[in-house]
Amino acid sequence: MSEHGRPRGRTGEGKARWYRPVAVLTDTCGIGVPLAAALSADGQDVPALGGLVGAGVWAAIRASRRRYAAQRLGESWGVLAAVRDWVLLAGLLALTLILTDPGNGPRPSLALAALTPGLVLSATVAPMTKLHLNRQRREARAVRRALVVGEPTAVDHVVGRLASRTDHPYVAVGVVPVGAQDPQCGMPVAQRLAAAAATPADRAAEAQAVLRAAADLGADVALVAPGLRMTGERLRHVAWALHGAGLQLAVVPGLAEVAEARVRPTTAAGLTVLQITPPAQEFGQPWLKSSLDRAGAVLGLALLAPLFGALALAVRCTSPGPVFHRQARCGLGGRPFTMWKFRTMVADAEARLAELARSGANQHDGHMFKMRRDPRVTPLGSVLRRLSLDELPQLVNVLKGDMSLIGPRPPLPDEVAHYSPTELRRLAVKPGMTGLWQVSGRSDLSWDETVSLDLWYVDNWSVATDVEIMTRTLRAVVDGRGAY
Repeated sequence: MSEHGRPRGRTGEGKARWYRPVAVLTDTCGIGVPLAAALSADGQDVPALGGLVGAGVWAAIRASRRRYAAQRLGESWGVLAAVRDWVLLAGLLALTLILTDPGNGPRPSLALAALTPGLVLSATVAPMTKLHLNRQRREARAVRRALVVGEPTAVDHVVGRLASRTDHPYVAVGVVPVGAQDPQCGMPVAQRLAAAAATPADRAAEAQAVLRAAADLGADVALVAPGLRMTGERLRHVAWALHGAGLQLAVVPGLAEVAEARVRPTTAAGLTVLQITPPAQEFGQPWLKSSLDRAGAVLGLALLAPLFGALALAVRCTSPGPVFHRQARCGLGGRPFTMWKFRTMVADAEARLAELARSGANQHDGHMFKMRRDPRVTPLGSVLRRLSLDELPQLVNVLKGDMSLIGPRPPLPDEVAHYSPTELRRLAVKPGMTGLWQVSGRSDLSWDETVSLDLWYVDNWSVATDVEIMTRTLRAVVDGRGAY
């Protein structure tokens, strides 16, 4: 125990205790049971031993990569991590078969098939754990009480960002500003640091002030935002004081919207350096994304052909005009392309747009035109929009390479003409049939929120992120929120 009566070095506090046992049990049984059954069916001696060895190796791989660490359980979707671990396991199996007598060992295809259930289970349990943890944090559970330390403007920024989302482990309980200026975030000021600490004694005294603030507020961790006056030497003394009392220190480096997977800590001349890698450059992810897009489009068009026919007939019979609506949109790098949709508006909708815009009917605060009850939408079109069925013809655009299954919303040329340099960053990837904007509120989002989500995706996309968004899209389509 620390001198303040708080357990030393707590990590992962508040998380459900079943996270780790379920993860370990799922991993071992997911590999061990199918592998033992496959070895038995293949006539191998002591199949149970083979299953135990396989389960042990799989658990060892996962543990060595810290998949069971309390700090990581529930913090990520874990799909791509499971695939990486499984590839290593399959490689070790292949090496084992090569080094042993192939004639007496199990068939490689059978052994590989026996490992597949383990991958599926591991890639399923991790997202379920994250969803449960996110739900807990929305109820202010499984969180860590954070004391925010730094210059007032930096403190305001950190507190505001923490309050804007619940999918993280921190809840701010107070602040320790540097200097005489008061923060505007509304958090209680537990202590205050001088604008400058000239001597080691001064720095030691203010470190104790931070420690007292943490004790008074019951904080578990101090989040420090370095700045011009919050120097490395001051931070060093704060770290000594906090760690001596068994409390955690976390440094907010000022990087915004950078996914954890892109950050690589390293050292140079005694300095800690955070290296930021480009998004999704590992493991051939750009090629994999393109392949999955084309394969998904082909599969979707084949499976949904009967639905396409039924919807086309319904559009034709319920209102005059063409079945499909073709519209010029901007794709990768601003290149124009023709996007296809089922028609959901009256035939002269484009001609009536200017009149509606002049009348002040636009209910969106950005460059897009949106109305909750647009008079141009047909009754059938309203249903198609709510279920996102009008977007299905865009599978053709994905197959042609103009769009992706996942990406930012494809903008109109008139919208792009008014983009700022920051907003133009949205065009750095292909637009998608669905994306973060689809699963986060669609038309209910403000323009700034839409841009923020799209920029996060552009800077941090990965195949694992795409899988997560596709899963969340199904739920967004079912509840229909923000679709009009």
